[in-house]
Amino acid sequence: MTMADPQFDGVYGPFTITASDRAEVQRYRFCLLISGIAMTAGLLHWWLIGSQWAWVWLMPLCIGLGLALQWIHIYLRPLHQALQLFWLMGCLGWLVLMWKVSPGQALQTLGLNPLWILAVGPLFAALTGIGFKEFFCFRRPEAVGLTLLLPIALLGRLTGLVGTSSCMGLMLIAALLLLVLSMRKFGMDAAADVGDKSVFAYLDAQRQVANP
Repeated sequence: MTMADPQFDGVYGPFTITASDRAEVQRYRFCLLISGIAMTAGLLHWWLIGSQWAWVWLMPLCIGLGLALQWIHIYLRPLHQALQLFWLMGCLGWLVLMWKVSPGQALQTLGLNPLWILAVGPLFAALTGIGFKEFFCFRRPEAVGLTLLLPIALLGRLTGLVGTSSCMGLMLIAALLLLVLSMRKFGMDAAADVGDKSVFAYLDAQRQVANP
């Protein structure tokens, strides 16, 4: 802690927001922005140019989302770990799909055979979890759209209630909302994303008592 570190009164005692905390928040926001850019660009590429090379945008999307989940601040560790597990499952699902049909045919195969959503869908479930966290903490309207549209698009396509074009349209809107969400976060105080560190400390202490 330095003299410049601000101090706050938390639920379980005072805490400070350090330079390390602020750096983590900036990394989280930057990675979330990369995810939004990659998802938007990938869907536009697929829609306007074709699916042959649109899969390339999956790389920055997966990397950006994975790093965002590394630096996100979530009080409940099991929830945080569940989102990371969804991310890992979704990444593995994409790798299996590309291994089965080649990267250039992956998105076309996904469009023709919605059952592959079961394999790749967990990646977007992790993104939906971030949207829910952002809405729960900050009541951002764009976070509501992100949280609702991704499940509607993917589950609707999986069940046949939503066509391919409609699914892509809903996902593109969700991607644009993710861009808005990530850009708006850069104007917020870092302390808002860190949250009440006294709660983290309290929960860690409880875990140590339960598992000495």
